[in-house]
Amino acid sequence: MRRRGVVLFLTGIAVIMSALAAAAFAGGYRLNLTPSEPLGLWRIETLQRRVAIGDLVFMCPPATAAFREAQRRGYLRRGLCPGGVAPLLKTVAALPGQRVEITDHVLVDGRPVPASLVQDRDGEGRALAPDPGGIVPPHHLFLYSSFASSYDSRYFGSLSEAGLLGLARPVFTFAP
Repeated sequence: MRRRGVVLFLTGIAVIMSALAAAAFAGGYRLNLTPSEPLGLWRIETLQRRVAIGDLVFMCPPATAAFREAQRRGYLRRGLCPGGVAPLLKTVAALPGQRVEITDHVLVDGRPVPASLVQDRDGEGRALAPDPGGIVPPHHLFLYSSFASSYDSRYFGSLSEAGLLGLARPVFTFAP
């Protein structure tokens, strides 16, 4: 009988934790478990204005072969975006109409983007191909993170604003 009580108690705790997690997810809360930005709990805030350079945003990447390969390599976590990946948490570095040049670092309209070194190999020694750059197309955003090993638009190019979930607001975070 005691064992049954323990099982019921643990089942109840699991149900409560699942309900809390579902409510947090529905409320726009997300966990960041990658070092591209501080680790911890973040909230997606609906954008009430046009996106701007310097905005920290959550963005769902498209379900393309490039992102399937990125997930296979471990650059992306599993999540509920198309293709089964978690949203990216990145800073907007360039808007539609701006020119992005990618050499050993990134320039936007001729100005260097801080901490934007372009790597030719990932942490496992696998080749990385930088995006060729160019003019950011209409309704697209060029995203980056100052984290040296970040997988961002330096490697996959600009992304459609259709995947924009909103601004990223820290709730309880800490630097790795």
